[in-house]
Amino acid sequence: MTDEQNEETDNKQTFEADMKKLEHIIHQLEEGDVPLEKAIDMYQTGMKLSKRCHDQLQRVEKQMDQIVKETGETVPLNEEEGKNEFSG
Repeated sequence: MTDEQNEETDNKQTFEADMKKLEHIIHQLEEGDVPLEKAIDMYQTGMKLSKRCHDQLQRVEKQMDQIVKETGETVPLNEEEGKNEFSG
């Protein structure tokens, strides 16, 4: 595996882990059983995770745009769309 593939895997794992943590924080805050001070800390942590996930998604979007520009073609992101396009 190349360094680039390792980094991509690490980013995906980090993104997935960050999203899972963020979902957990949201769930706890929505239940409302968290003391105020802890809720504030959790909210701050959630905002940091949200920003980090957003930044990662933006980087991936830029990478995808660059790939499309380089190859001059697009591929469907939805499996059903791909079947429809290629089945004629």
